Amino acid sequence: MKKILFICIFIIYVSVFSLKVNAISDVSISAESYVLIEANSGEIIAANNELQQRPMASTTKIMTTLLLIESGNLEDEFAVDNNAIKVEGSSMGLCENDVVTKLSLAYGMMLPSGNDAANQTAVLLSGNISDFAYLMNHRAQKIGMKNTNFVTPSGLHDDNHYSTAYDMALLTREALKNDLFKKICSTKKAQTVFGNPPYERWLVNTNKLLHMYDYCTGVKTGFTDEAGRCLVSSAEKDGITLICVTLNAPNDWNDHIKLYNYGFSVTTLNKIDYDFSKLSVNIVGGEKDTLSVIPDNAVVYTEINGIKPDITSKVILEKFIYAPVNKGDIVGKINFYSNGKQICTANLITNDNCCINIVQYEPNILEKIIARIKRIM
Repeated sequence: MKKILFICIFIIYVSVFSLKVNAISDVSISAESYVLIEANSGEIIAANNELQQRPMASTTKIMTTLLLIESGNLEDEFAVDNNAIKVEGSSMGLCENDVVTKLSLAYGMMLPSGNDAANQTAVLLSGNISDFAYLMNHRAQKIGMKNTNFVTPSGLHDDNHYSTAYDMALLTREALKNDLFKKICSTKKAQTVFGNPPYERWLVNTNKLLHMYDYCTGVKTGFTDEAGRCLVSSAEKDGITLICVTLNAPNDWNDHIKLYNYGFSVTTLNKIDYDFSKLSVNIVGGEKDTLSVIPDNAVVYTEINGIKPDITSKVILEKFIYAPVNKGDIVGKINFYSNGKQICTANLITNDNCCINIVQYEPNILEKIIARIKRIM
């Protein structure tokens, strides 16, 4: 009896394990290291050697571009540093004494993968490349990139310049929260202005996946002899956003398409069950004491492999607000978590208007008599 029970358990275990392995092994990937994650939660869907430290070539420019965008004043013009733009490899076409904007540098890094634009960014923001590398590494620590060390702003090879597929996915997840970055990295071809004097010219994106895969929304290519072909991409389908990273992948375009086809086949978008009727905000000086609040967008999460996670929530709401209040005013936010990771967030907005409470003044007897006399006169 015990032998029969053991055999049954063993068969069930092997069957389940085989199904799980076959689901992943059906995706034949050329990359030495790869990872596919769900963008909202950061959950890993598929991976191999994702924590292995490797050179990541020009995908480095994701960090450089993000720091440039966040520095602000993107339309201000300035003259390039002639020494900074003298660098080998791919270029956006900067020449000595050119006048350019930060915005043009961002497009120059993300589309034609300009090393000249990356070096100019480093000198512009930090004065030199080594100080900019410190800025890059400081930001990497805040993002949670534990196995990364930046040395160059462009990704040109250095033995101490490395990352992992997983860390680059975390970086991309952070960068895609910036709307301008998201716009730039999804652009196939852009017209920009720079030169001496500045004139209009076109920059073309090296990311062929934008043309090859209908759901692709970015992000960045990379190649050096030491790193091999590197590719970081994102894709969105039916409200689900996935991020894919391959390092040293001879067949990277097809790797990403295969991984996305697999990823979207095992993910579904589900609505979070939450009773918002319990939430309200207190009003001071209004015709109403409270106003109900609702989320400003759908609260949904991505279910992976049919596994429903345990979801918790955290409400951050103003203790009170002053009248008048307009419908749609942001008064707080709500975050949803699974296993300590945020899977969804939404602003909490007022669901109605509230005017100032105007107290009607009641005149005394003498004031009434005087007012009556004035009317008679």
